[in-house]
Amino acid sequence: MFTRIDKLQIELPKPKAPDADGAAAVQELLGGKYGEMSTLNNYMFQSFNFRNKRKLKPFYDLVASITAEEFGHVELVSNTINLMIQGTTFPGDPDVTPMQNAKDKRNAHHYIATAQTAIPADSMGNAWTGDNVFNSGNLVLDLLHNFFLECGARTHKMRVYEMTDNPVAREMIGYLLVRGGVHVVAYAKALEIATGADVTKMVPIPNLDNSKFETARKFEAEGQHRKLYTFSARDYQDVSKIWKGQHPSDGGKLEVIQGTPQGGTIPDLEEIPEEFAPGVSYEDFQEIARRLQRQAGL
Repeated sequence: MFTRIDKLQIELPKPKAPDADGAAAVQELLGGKYGEMSTLNNYMFQSFNFRNKRKLKPFYDLVASITAEEFGHVELVSNTINLMIQGTTFPGDPDVTPMQNAKDKRNAHHYIATAQTAIPADSMGNAWTGDNVFNSGNLVLDLLHNFFLECGARTHKMRVYEMTDNPVAREMIGYLLVRGGVHVVAYAKALEIATGADVTKMVPIPNLDNSKFETARKFEAEGQHRKLYTFSARDYQDVSKIWKGQHPSDGGKLEVIQGTPQGGTIPDLEEIPEEFAPGVSYEDFQEIARRLQRQAGL
């Protein structure tokens, strides 16, 4: 089972101006082949379908813990996209064309289908597909695939970082570069234990050095690149049998955190009347409040 916490994994800055085209590029980090929906669903189905969980518990605990973190990454990228789109259009009578600024944006789907919010698709609008899930049932093969998937995801994040200087996007990408680096090293360590091969010698592919990325440096200063969270109050403790020793980049001690990151506030998206969203007027809200009071016996 999963426990949901009403927080993002980090605090996102408030945008100064809309950046709809930048949001279209960030969509790749959500619904692209190497996006967070792919990492989530790969690890989720591998953990659901894992064989010999008791005998191979440290490996199961690793995949299961990272699965839970990836849920939060999907949420984080989605909220980044939402904040970047915000403010593109303006309220007004339909005949003044209040959404005129949307028609020339790269992804019109953001405005027509989801009321200016994230979609489960890539940067070109192609819907995410379950065909992106790899679950062979073979432990070593799945771990090797996951290592490669994280390396590909890192490459895409680095490229999107260089495509936009939007502060919301860069804050999110900086964090995910650090956390994705954790997953790269974790799967490399798991492969070494399972096969005896030192896969860490394949790192960098690409380079795990985040010093060139301004928004990643502060998260590394907090030691986020050395922490692996279980996302559980008491379960998945055997991940410590894999996530141990020194970090290959700075030699710092690796640490398993039983639980979750401290987290940040989830943005409360304002209404956009020109999108008829959420479609609840002040009068509707007052009536809803009265109904809730009556049902509560007040």
